Formats: sequence, structure tokens, C-alpha cells
Amino acid sequence: MGIDAPTTSRHRSIRSFVLRQGRFSPAQQRAYESLLPRFGIAFAPAPLDLTRAFGRTAPKILEIGFGMGETTAAIAKARPGDDFLAIEVHSPGVGGLLKLIEHEQLTNIRIVQHDAVEVVEHMLAPGTLAGAHVFFPDPWPKKRHHKRRLLQSAFVHALAERLAPGGYLHVATDWEEYAIEILATLRAERLLANTSQDFAPRPEYRPLTKFERRGMKLGHGVWDLLFDRR
Repeated sequence: MGIDAPTTSRHRSIRSFVLRQGRFSPAQQRAYESLLPRFGIAFAPAPLDLTRAFGRTAPKILEIGFGMGETTAAIAKARPGDDFLAIEVHSPGVGGLLKLIEHEQLTNIRIVQHDAVEVVEHMLAPGTLAGAHVFFPDPWPKKRHHKRRLLQSAFVHALAERLAPGGYLHVATDWEEYAIEILATLRAERLLANTSQDFAPRPEYRPLTKFERRGMKLGHGVWDLLFDRR
């Protein structure tokens, strides 16, 4: 999900993630091997037919960096009328979401295991998304690593272009300094309009994660940003 030059990914060398080996649980491994052929979509540098990928016409929501998949699965279960294109680079997380898809018998999720910037650039046509979720992106807290942050102006613009008019971009972070930076970046994007004066209340559809609950008990904050496509 590197952000050196999102609109020219062939020349990008800086990425917003580091690939870690990670360990599969036996259930994640089984789900990865048996279910990815059904629910996975291989990256290809060509526009994706979203209606065909999901087998129906429905609002399409992009989920970037879903971790172990709990939030994505919970939202997809609560919103069966929407389809969710979920992107993650780490295999155990993909296995985790696939396990939840099977357990909850979800049919409205598809997974692309690839760099989100390249997926957005190459696979998603402008105006095709009803929404996009970027929950708890890596804040890369050290100043020398800020260039790796995902939500910089070029990528925000690319995301905004993929939203249909009236579509939304929802970002959440527990890193205050990054939240302030993201707010400024989203405000500067001419295609987006803030739904709040500054930060937004957490929408009911975004469940609290166990880490978020733990942080709240310790007095840590979480900042939601909700912008609409003009």
C-alpha cells in the first residue's frame, strides 16, 4: 500500500506495509487453502467487474487493511445488502477472515490479497464504490517513516475518484497526531466534504474492537473521520 506515487505504481518503491511471515493457526490455514479459491480475487492490472465478482448488483464497499477480519465480517453480517471488497496483504489475516466467512455463512465478501494502492489504481474504475473503509492504518509513528503512511494526498484523491457521488470515505485511527494529519489531508481533497465540523461520532456500523475497548479503559482516544463524495 505504498504511497510514493500511487498513480504510477510501476515506479513506487516506498510501501505502507512490511510483509511479515506470521503464523497460521490450523483453522486459518485450512480456510486459506480451501476457501480462497472461492472468495479470493487475484490481482490483475485491469478493471474488475464488481457486479460479476459478487454475482449481483448491490452497493460496493472497499475495506482496506482488515487485519484478522473481525470488523469486516461483523459489518458484512450486519449489512447483507452491501458487498465488501476486502484488501489485506498478510496471509494469516486473510485466513482469519475466510474462517469467519465460513462460520457466519457470509456471501457478500470478496478478498484481494495485494497492495491496496495498486488495487485501487488498476482494478477499480472511477465512480464504482458506494463507500470505503480504512480502519486503523499503520501510523508509522517515527517521523522518518511518515512517508510510508497510507493516507497521503495522492492516494486520498485516487480513493475519492473511485467513489460514486454521495459515496463515503470512513477512516478511524487511534493515533492522534495521524488523525490530525488525515483530517487536514481529507479537508484538502476537493472531491470530499466533511460530514462533521472536525471528527465524527463513531457510526454504529463500526464495531468496537477488543484493542479499542482495552485502549478506552486506559484513556486512549479513537478518532473517526467521515467524508462524503461531492
